[in-house]
Amino acid sequence: MNGAVATTFLIVFREALEASLVVGIIMTVLARLKQSRFFPLVIGSSLLAMLASFFIGLGLMMLTGKLRGSAEEMLEGVVALVACGVLTYMVFWMDTQARKIKPEIETKVEQAVSRGEVIAIITLPFLAVIREGAETVLFLKAVASKNSLWVSLAGGASGLLLAVLVVCLIFIGGKRFPLKPLFRVSGICLLLMAAGLLAQGIHAFQELKMLPTLIPHVWDLNSVLNEKHGFGALLKSLFGYNGNPSLLELTAYFFYLAAISHFLLRQKNSPAV
Repeated sequence: MNGAVATTFLIVFREALEASLVVGIIMTVLARLKQSRFFPLVIGSSLLAMLASFFIGLGLMMLTGKLRGSAEEMLEGVVALVACGVLTYMVFWMDTQARKIKPEIETKVEQAVSRGEVIAIITLPFLAVIREGAETVLFLKAVASKNSLWVSLAGGASGLLLAVLVVCLIFIGGKRFPLKPLFRVSGICLLLMAAGLLAQGIHAFQELKMLPTLIPHVWDLNSVLNEKHGFGALLKSLFGYNGNPSLLELTAYFFYLAAISHFLLRQKNSPAV
C-alpha cells in the first residue's frame, strides 16, 4: 500500500508541478501587465482541463474494465511500454527545455494581451494542464492494475496539493524554491520507474508467449525479499522490483538505465547551440 501511495504521489506531484508552474507564469505576466481581469478565465480554463483529464481517466477505466485474460494482459503490456516511453521523453524534454519555458510563455501571453486574443489566453493554460493530465492518466493506468483506486486517490491528492503549495510559495509568497534539484531528484526516480514499467511490459508479453524469456528466472530472491510483501512490495510498486526476473526483463531493465544515463550525461556535457 505504501508503495502504491508513493508511486502515485510522485507521478501526480511531478505532472502537477509542471502544469502549475505554467499557470503560475501566465498569472504572473497578467498581473505585471495589469490584466487581472483575465484571472477567472485562466483559472476556469485550468479547472476545465483538470475535469477533462478526470473524464479521460474514467473513460479509460470503463473501456478496459471489462477486459479479461489475454486481452487484459496485452493492454497492461502496451500501457506499460507506452508509459515508459512517455516518461523517458518527459525527463529528456524537461532537461533540455526547462530554461526556455518561462520566456516562451511570457512572450505568448504578452502577444495575446496586446492583440486582445482572449482565446489564446484561455487555450495556453488549458493545453498545459490537459497535457500533464493526460500523461498522469496514462502513468496511473500503468500502475493501477495492482493497486486500489483509494490508494491512487490518496497519493494523487497529496501530490497535487504539494505541487500547488510549492507554486504558491514561488509566485504568491515570493519564496525561492530549489526547483532544479527537485526536478533532478524526481527525474531520477521517474527514470527508475520507467525502467520498471519497461520490465513490466516485457513480462506481460512473455506471459502471452510473444517474447522469449531466455532464462525464466535468473535468480529467486522472494524468500529473502518477497515482491508481494513489505519492503519488496514497496520496491515493486515504485521501481518494478521483481524477485525472480527473467533474463530478458533483467537485461532490458539495466540496459535501459545505462543507455538513458549515458544520453542524459552526453546531453548535459554537450556545448549549448
